[in-house]
Amino acid sequence: MLNIANDKSDIKIDLSKYKATQKIFHKRHYKYFNRFLKVFSGIVLITLFLPWTQIISGNGFLTTLKPDQRPQTIQSPIPGRIEKWYVREGDFVKKGDTILFISEVKNEYFDPNLVERTGQQIKAKSMAVTSYEEKVKALGIQADALMNERNLKLKQARNKLLQSKLKVQSDSIDLEAAKTNIAIAQRQYDRVVQLEKEGLKAVTDLEEKRLKLQEGQAKLISQENKLLASKNDVINAQVEINRVQAEYTDKISKSRSDRFTAQSNQFDAEAQVTKLENQYTNYEMRNDMYYIKAPQSGVVNKALRSGVGETFKEGDQLVSIMPSDYELAVETFVKPLDLPLVHKGEKVRIQFDGWPAIVFSGWPNVSYGTYGGEIVAIETFISDNGMYRVLIAPDPNDHEWPKDIRVGSGANTLALLEDVPIWYELWRQLNGFPPNYYQPATASAKKTEKK
Repeated sequence: MLNIANDKSDIKIDLSKYKATQKIFHKRHYKYFNRFLKVFSGIVLITLFLPWTQIISGNGFLTTLKPDQRPQTIQSPIPGRIEKWYVREGDFVKKGDTILFISEVKNEYFDPNLVERTGQQIKAKSMAVTSYEEKVKALGIQADALMNERNLKLKQARNKLLQSKLKVQSDSIDLEAAKTNIAIAQRQYDRVVQLEKEGLKAVTDLEEKRLKLQEGQAKLISQENKLLASKNDVINAQVEINRVQAEYTDKISKSRSDRFTAQSNQFDAEAQVTKLENQYTNYEMRNDMYYIKAPQSGVVNKALRSGVGETFKEGDQLVSIMPSDYELAVETFVKPLDLPLVHKGEKVRIQFDGWPAIVFSGWPNVSYGTYGGEIVAIETFISDNGMYRVLIAPDPNDHEWPKDIRVGSGANTLALLEDVPIWYELWRQLNGFPPNYYQPATASAKKTEKK
């Protein structure tokens, strides 16, 4: 310090001469202050042993209990062009009400009479199927007739074969008789020759016997020719049987082949009819898709596609709708460290955004403005934010949730755990330890039963 200023800051001032100082620093005031410190220390000491409910806090937002009650967007399963809107944002629509009308953008569906023309094609193909059915029946009848005719022809040929065999037997007998006759004629001739040499027979008798012998020889040759002809007839009858079998086998095979071809064409026509019927149904359903309807009753939140004449692709979002009937729930997130402490059925206190509340985290009974909840679902896989999702429903044994809260608004949750002394909670918080690990009574009972 250079001590340039005139003010002297190092000068000591005696305060005892002032009245205010004499009143403050009197021994009586020290006595009151000590009493205050003792009472305050006693209160703090007693407070440290008061029960404190451990909690797991989380931030979330309001949602619905069932997936079909949550806000949804309506998409078109087909591409199209917006032609007319029937609603405005904020309108209430019932299930099945028309929201907007669209038109086609694909050239293969431009024909306004596409469904009727497809129906005509179905009728034509159905008639073709009927024709093929009749042809198959006619060819079946033809094949049966050919089989019957073949059987008759074979019977006729077999009868002729039998006749030829019998004729062969008859000719064989006649041949043997002719052989016998010629042997007799030969003996008679030899005998007459001997007698003629002896002069006992005339020459005329000899010539007569020679003539009979020659006639017998001629008859024998003729009979042999007949026998050979009969045998040839047997062979011809056998050949005829084979020819009949081959001929009718070819005819029947051709008839069956034509029948199978007709059946194949019938099945192909039936497949085309089925395909056309499928197209007909698809075209009818596609026509119904031109009118975008509300899947359930609710309020139109926002038109995601606007204007008339705007085109869109299939699956594009067109309008957002909020269902009218829903059950509220809170979707909150807990840290992986706290997840083992959270169980289904446990009670939770909830503070909604926009609703004033006085919260004593460790004393839920004296908290004001919070509402009761019950855990109904716990996600088994971690979310993108690195925490686990927990779904909380209203507690039926607590006050009803406010009726003016809306889906999507924020909410703070307090999951209630064990009751511990305040000093233990302070010690845990200072050391960064997790809350006491515990299992609900139901879970402990189940473990005991398993053992």
